[in-house]
Amino acid sequence: MENKDTSEDVGDDSDSSTQSSEHSLGNIGNIQPLKSADRICISASLRNLQLFDDMVREKELAVQKTSDMLSACRLQNKMLAKQLDHVDMEIEREEEAGNVAAVSRLQAVSSRLCAELETEKERELRLALTHKQNLLELWQIETEQRKYDILHEQLQKDEEELQMQYQEKREVRIWKEKITALQAEGTRRTREKREEEARREREERNKKLLEDARRNREKAVCFLRQSMARIHEKNAKEEVKAQEHMERRIQAVLSLKTSITSNRERLQTLQILNKAKALEAKKEEMKMREAILAEGGNVIRETFLHKRQQENEKKKEAFRELQKSRKMEIVSRILQERASIHKQRKSQSPTKAIKPRGKLLDPLLQSGEAWQSEETCKHADGEISQSWRSPSACSLAGEGTAPQEESSEKRPQDVPWESGDEDTERDKTLLVPEFPGLWSLQYDLHKVPKAEDPTQLAIRTMRKQMAERRMEALQTGTLQKQTVPGQEHKSCAFHSKPSCIHFKDFDVGQTYKKKIVLTNVSYSVNYCRLVGISEWLKDFISIHFDRPGKMSSGMSCEFLVTFKPMINEGLEGAVMFMAQTGSFSIPLKCTVKTCVLALDKELVDFGSLVVGETISRTISLTNSGALGTRFKVQTSAGATSTLRATVKTAPAVVVTLHSSACDPEEEGSTSLLAAEDPNQEQICAEPREEEVTPSAAQEPESSNATEQLGQGELNTRSDLDTNNADNVVELSPEEIPIEIMLGKVTEGEIGPFSSVKIPILFVPAVPGDVRAEFVIVFDNPDCKPLSFSAVGVSVDVPIWLPQPSVDLRICRYEGLYQDSVEVRSRATTTLRLKFEVCRELSKHMELLPKTGYIQPHSSFSAQLKFLPRQSLPEDAGSYFNAETGILEAPVTILIMDKAKKVNFTVHAIVTTSDLEISPAQINFGYCTIYEAVQANVILTNKSILPQEFGFVGLPEFIEVQPSDGFGTILPLESLTLDIIFKATKAKEYSFELTCRTEINRQFKLSCKAVGVHPPLELSHSLVQFAATALNSVSSATLDVLNSHVGGNPLTHAVPRIGTGDPAPVGPTSFEFHVPQDCPVSITPSVGTVLPGQKSSIRVSFSPALWDQHIREEAARRLGTAAVPGPGAQISSDPPQTPMGKKKKDSKKEPKKSSVSISRGQDGSRMSLAAVNSPNEPKPKELKPDPHNTLYLELHCPAVAPPVLIISDSGINAVDFGDVSVGHRMMKRIAIENISPGKLELGFSVLNPNGPFLLVRAVRTLEPGENKPLIISFCPSEDKWFLETLDVQAAKTNLRLRLSGHGVLPSTECSVGEALHMGYVMAGDTATATVKVENTSSLTLPFSVQLASLSPTRDRDRQKIPSFLTSPLQRTEIVGTQNYSGFSVFSVSPTEGKIEAGMSQDFVVTFSPDHESLYYSDRLKVLLFGKQTAHEIQLKGAARDHPMFVEGGVPLDVPVESLAVTSPVAPQGALKGGPQEAVRSLLLLLEYVEGSAEPARAEITVGAIQSSVLPAKQAVEFSLDSGPELQRAGFELDGPRGALEPGQLQRIGVSWVPPADLQTSDPPLVSALLTVKGDITESYRVLLMARVVSAPAPTD
Repeated sequence: MENKDTSEDVGDDSDSSTQSSEHSLGNIGNIQPLKSADRICISASLRNLQLFDDMVREKELAVQKTSDMLSACRLQNKMLAKQLDHVDMEIEREEEAGNVAAVSRLQAVSSRLCAELETEKERELRLALTHKQNLLELWQIETEQRKYDILHEQLQKDEEELQMQYQEKREVRIWKEKITALQAEGTRRTREKREEEARREREERNKKLLEDARRNREKAVCFLRQSMARIHEKNAKEEVKAQEHMERRIQAVLSLKTSITSNRERLQTLQILNKAKALEAKKEEMKMREAILAEGGNVIRETFLHKRQQENEKKKEAFRELQKSRKMEIVSRILQERASIHKQRKSQSPTKAIKPRGKLLDPLLQSGEAWQSEETCKHADGEISQSWRSPSACSLAGEGTAPQEESSEKRPQDVPWESGDEDTERDKTLLVPEFPGLWSLQYDLHKVPKAEDPTQLAIRTMRKQMAERRMEALQTGTLQKQTVPGQEHKSCAFHSKPSCIHFKDFDVGQTYKKKIVLTNVSYSVNYCRLVGISEWLKDFISIHFDRPGKMSSGMSCEFLVTFKPMINEGLEGAVMFMAQTGSFSIPLKCTVKTCVLALDKELVDFGSLVVGETISRTISLTNSGALGTRFKVQTSAGATSTLRATVKTAPAVVVTLHSSACDPEEEGSTSLLAAEDPNQEQICAEPREEEVTPSAAQEPESSNATEQLGQGELNTRSDLDTNNADNVVELSPEEIPIEIMLGKVTEGEIGPFSSVKIPILFVPAVPGDVRAEFVIVFDNPDCKPLSFSAVGVSVDVPIWLPQPSVDLRICRYEGLYQDSVEVRSRATTTLRLKFEVCRELSKHMELLPKTGYIQPHSSFSAQLKFLPRQSLPEDAGSYFNAETGILEAPVTILIMDKAKKVNFTVHAIVTTSDLEISPAQINFGYCTIYEAVQANVILTNKSILPQEFGFVGLPEFIEVQPSDGFGTILPLESLTLDIIFKATKAKEYSFELTCRTEINRQFKLSCKAVGVHPPLELSHSLVQFAATALNSVSSATLDVLNSHVGGNPLTHAVPRIGTGDPAPVGPTSFEFHVPQDCPVSITPSVGTVLPGQKSSIRVSFSPALWDQHIREEAARRLGTAAVPGPGAQISSDPPQTPMGKKKKDSKKEPKKSSVSISRGQDGSRMSLAAVNSPNEPKPKELKPDPHNTLYLELHCPAVAPPVLIISDSGINAVDFGDVSVGHRMMKRIAIENISPGKLELGFSVLNPNGPFLLVRAVRTLEPGENKPLIISFCPSEDKWFLETLDVQAAKTNLRLRLSGHGVLPSTECSVGEALHMGYVMAGDTATATVKVENTSSLTLPFSVQLASLSPTRDRDRQKIPSFLTSPLQRTEIVGTQNYSGFSVFSVSPTEGKIEAGMSQDFVVTFSPDHESLYYSDRLKVLLFGKQTAHEIQLKGAARDHPMFVEGGVPLDVPVESLAVTSPVAPQGALKGGPQEAVRSLLLLLEYVEGSAEPARAEITVGAIQSSVLPAKQAVEFSLDSGPELQRAGFELDGPRGALEPGQLQRIGVSWVPPADLQTSDPPLVSALLTVKGDITESYRVLLMARVVSAPAPTD
C-alpha cells in the first residue's frame, strides 16, 4: 500500500523514496519460501537421523562396557587360577608336613576358589554372548544408518537452501525497514510541527485557566467561611443531643439493673414454690400408688394414664391460648387490610369520578382486591371453621382449615400416601389430629352456641362480604386472560398428574388415598382454589388441599384425595377448581372388581400329522380382572367334533424340526413338527395299542409358542399324488371318528390376575382336513362365553421336506452354486429315494447322490449343484424368463418302493457379470510433459448385483479418479471416471487400460496420445493470489526456463513433438496471451530466453472498479437500468488501451489459450497461455507453434479490506528482536473493523512446534471496534524464526509476518567446577574472584544462590546422616558451617545484569569461625531466574594453629562429631613427645608387578599466612624414618624442614618390594610426623604397600 503522508514539505520526497525502494525490491520481495510442511518434514528427518546417531553411540557405549566387563572377568579368572595353583601347592606342602588342620582349611579354600572359578567362567560365557549380540546389533544399526547417508546429504542441502532463503528475507526486511524509516522521518517532522502548534495553544489556554482559578479561589474562600460557621453551629447542637442521649441511657441502665435484681428475687421465690409443688405432687403420687396397690390395680398403667391426662390438659390450655392470640392477629390483619383498601379506594376516587358511570374498574385492580380478599379469608379460616360444617363439607373445604404457615403442623406426619394410579391402602387410615379438640367430642354440629365471641362474628361478617364481592367479580367476568407477546393462553391453566383420579378394584370398608400434583402451565403467575366435588361423591370422597397462594409458571402444588367406599358400585365425577383464568376440573373415577377374560388365540392349528400319531396343544385363558370365577369348556352347540367332506390321500408335507425331545411324562412318544411352522412344536407319536390321555400338567410349555395357521394356509398345501387323486370315500356322520378332543382340564376355577391352560388333543385317523369348534362358559353372568376353533391335517405320505422350495437367490453365469436339500421320514421302515431333475435343466443342475436310503424317523441330505451356462435361456425353455432372469426349476423325489413322489422347486435369478466402458477408445491428443490431460469415461454395470472393480496395472503416466480407479458399482449403475494422462517424455503413446472385477473378469480400454516436450518451461504452473482488496496489488514472480542446451537425444531428453525432429538449440522466444478484460498484467509479456538461462516474469493482480461498473451500479440503485446478475462482479469490458488493440491487430493466428473465469464474489480463476517459438524472431514477427503451448493458472480473489492494523503505524510485520532461548516475549497488535457489519474472525494455525503462539485471539469485531491480539515468542534454539499468521475475516485474509531471533545465552567462567579457598585461620577471612563473561548478543539477568541458604536444606537435614552411607552414595553438597549461624561462604553481587560482550566479577568470601577441614558449599549462577549457567563447588579448611598437614587416604568422615574425642597416642610418642592428640594418616602405595618404577606417595605440610597471627613464626616438621621402614623397602624424600608462613613442603615416600616379600601379607609400617609451630602436633603416618598385577581401576 502506498504511504499517505500529510506533511506538505516532506510528503513528496517520502513518497518518491518509498516508491523507488519498493521498485528496487521487485525480485526480492516475492521469494517463495519453503512451506511449513516441508520445514516440519526436514526437522522430523533431522530428528530421526539424530536418533540414529544416538542409537549408534548408545550401542557403542554398551559394546565398550561389555568388552570392559569381559576383560575384567577374564582377568579375574586368571587371578583365581593363580590363587588355585598357589593353594594346591600349599596343600601339597602341608600334606608333606603332616598338618591336617591346615590341609582341611586349604581344601575348603580350594573348593571355594573352584566354585568361584566356575561361576566366573559362566559369567564370562554370558558376557561373551552379550558382547557378540551387542556387536551384531551395532553392525545392523550402522548398516541401517548407511542407507540414510544420501538423505542426510539432501537434508543438509535443504537446510542450506533454507538458510539462503532466510538471508534473502533478512535483506528484504532491511529494505523495508529503510522504507519505514523514511516514512517515520516524514511523520516525525509533521508531528513536531503539530506539537509546536499544540504547545502554543496549550500555553494560551493555561493562562486563561490561571486567571479563572484565581477568581474562583476568591469566591471559594468566601463560601468556605460561611460553610465553616454553619458546621460549627451544627456540631454544637449534636454535642448537646449526645449528652442528653447519654443521660437517658444511664437512666435506662439503672432501671434495668433494678428490674434485674427484683426479677432475680422473684425467680428465687418461684423456684422455692416449684420445689414445694414438686414435693407435694410426689407425696400425692405416693399416696395414689398406695391406694392403687390397696385396691389391687396396675400402678404403672394408672400412673401413665394420669400423666397423659395432665399432658393433654396442658396441651388444651396451650391451644386455647394460641387460638386467642391467632384470633387477635387475624382481626388486626383484617383491620389493616380494611384500612389499606379504604386508602386505595380513597386514592382512586378522583380517577373514578372522571370516568363515565357504568364503566367497570380496571380488571387488574379488581383481580388484586379479589385475591387479596381470598388471602385474607384463607388466613382467617382457623380451627373454628371445622366446628360449623358437616363432615363432608369439612373435608371438601380442607383447603382453608389452617393458615399456610401452619399447614405442615396441622397435617399428620405418619399418614401413608399412595401416589400411584393402581396402589391402594388397604389398612385402616391413620389420619388423626395432632391434638385433641372438637374432633374427639360428641358435639351437636347444628346447634348454635348461646354466646358467640365478637371476634368470630367479625370474621364471619368479613368473610361473607369478601365472598359476595368475589361472586360479583366472577359474575361480571373479571377473570383475567393470560397473554404473552404474540399469543394468548386459551387452554386449562393447570395440569394434573395423573390426569384422571382413578380408584380401581376397591373393597367396601377400606380407605384409599392418592396424591395429585397440580402444575401451573399458564404463561404467568396464577392462583388456584378448591371449589368442590360432584354432589354424589361427597359421602365417599374427601379432599385435603392447602391453598398454595401465588404460583409462578411451572410451579406445582399437591392435594390429597381420600376415598372410603360404603357401597360396591362404580362412581364417576370430578373435582372442581377455580383459577385466575377460569374454572377447571379433574375427572374422578371409582371402579369395582370385575372379571376380564380373554383367550390368547382363537384358532389352534395342529398342522399336518401322520395318521395314528397324537399331538397336544394348549390354549391359555387369562383373567386380567380382580374378580375370579368358574369356567367350563364344552363342544360348541350345532358343531360336530370333526368336519370332513372327503377323505383324500394326504399330500406331501414340509416340516421343520426344532426340538428333539417330547414330554418326559409320556412313554413311546417321538418328536415331530407340523408343516410350515417356523416356531417350536412338539408331536408325540404313541403306539396304537396304548391309549394316552394328556393332562395340563403333562403339556410342555413350548407348545404355547406355536404359530397359528389360517384356513388359507391349509388350502395351499401341496397337491395330492396323481395315483391317489381319484380315491374318494364318502363317510356317514356315524362313521366319522372324533379326532380333535379336549384334555383332562375341562372345568375349574380361575382366580384374579391369573391364567389357566386348557389342553387340546389331535389324533388323526383318516387323511384329510379336520376342524372342531369349542365354547367356554362361565358362572359369572357378566362374563360372555368365549369360543375357539381347532384345525389339523392328516397325511399318509411317509416323507416330507422342511423347505418346500430352494431359493438360490441371485446367481451369475458360469458360477457354481450349491445348497443342501434335507428330506425327513415319518415312516417306520427304511425307504429308497431317487432324485430327478427335468430334462431341460440337466446340463445346468444336478442332485448328488441321485439315489439314497433314508432311515426311519431320520433325515437325509442331498447336494444340489447349479452351474448356469450362457446357453441357459435356450435350454431352460418355459422354466426361465429371459427378460427378468427368473428361473423356476421343478425337482422330483421318488419313493421307489411305494411309487409315490414329492415335488419341490428351485428358484434362482440369473444375471450377467458384464461391465461396459464407453467410449471404448480415448485419444488425448497433444499433451506437454508439464501438464495433464483429462478424459471422462462412463462405466456401466449390466448386472443386477453390485460389483467391485479396479483399474490394475496402470502405467506411471496414467491416473484414474476417483478412489484411484477402485470402487464398487451398484446394480445397473453408471459411473463417470476421470482418466488423467500426464506425458513423461515426448513420444507417441498407445496403450490399454485393464479394468478387473472381483471375479477376475477383465475389460479393456484403448488410449492414444502424443507427448510434447516444449523447449521452454515455467517454474510454477499455478499461482494462487491471496485475497486482494480493491485498488491493491498482489504480485508473484516466476521464471521462464530454457533448459535446452544440447541436441544429443542419447544423453538427455530433447524438446520435440512426439517422435518428430528435436527442436534446434538456440534462443527461444515466448509471448503470454492474457484474456481480454482480465485484471492481470504480466511483465514482460514477450521475451527471449537463451539456452541454459531463465527469464523472470512478474504477474500482478490489481482488481479495480471501472467507470462503467460504477455507472451501472448507480443506475441499478436508481431503478433506471436493468439489474445485472447477482453473481456478476465484473460485467462489462473495460476501455481497451491502444497497446492492447495494436497487439490484437498484430496477431495473425488465433490465441491458443484456455480461459475459465469464475465471476463470483470470492474472486476469479483464469488460465493464461504462453505460446513459444523455437527460434528468435525478428521485430514484429512471432510465429508460435500451436503444440508448444504452456498454461499458467491464476487464482485471483478480490475483496474489500474489512480489517486494518492500527498499531505500529499499520505495519503488517511483528518483530520480536533478540529473545533468549526458552524465554517468552509478548506483543500486542491492535486491529480495527472498518467494515459496516460484525466480523467473525479466524486465525491460521501456527507451527505447533514453532516458537510463535497466539495467546489471545479476537473472535468478533463490531463495526468500528478495535481489539488487541497478543502474540508470544518463545524460541527453542539459536536461530532466526519467521512465520506468517493469517487473520481470516469473512473471505479475506490479513497477513501478519512474525519474526524473531532466538539467542542462546552463553557464558564462560574463569574457574572450573570447584574453587578451593585453601587453609585459613579460624576467625580470619579469605576472598577469591570468579569472573563470568557473557559471550552472547543478549543482556543476561543473573542471580546467585548458595546451597547452604536453600529453603529446603532444613528438610534435607532430617534424613539419615551421610556418614552412615558408603562414600560412593554420599551426595551431600553442603559441609561444615559456622557455629554462629552465618554462612561460611558469601558471594557478591547476588543479582544484576551482564551486558552483551561484558563480564561480571563475583567476589567469594570464606569466613570460618572454628576449626574444620570440611567446609563446603555450592554456588549456582542462574540466568533469568531459572536457567543454571554454572555450578561451582566451594571448599575450604580452617585451623586454629598456623600449620596443616594433608594427603593420604581419608580415615574420618566429613561430618563434625557432636562430642570431642581424643585419640590415644602411641607409647613412643608419649614418652618424650608433646601432649597434643595424635592424628593418623594412611598412605597406600601400589607397586605394579614387573615395573622398574617404585610405588610413590606424598604428604603435604604447609604454613598458614594470616593477619590475625601476632608475628611471623616458622613451622618445623620432621618424619622419623626408623629401620622398620628400610627393612620394609620404604624410602623418604625430604622428611625434615622448616616453612615460612605461606609456604608448602611435600614429603615423598617410595616403595620397592624386597626380595623376601610375601604377597599374601602386605607390609604395614607406621611412622611419627611431628609439626612444630605455636604448638607441637604429632601425626601417625601408616604406610601400607601391596603388589598389583595391573593398575587398580579408579572410580
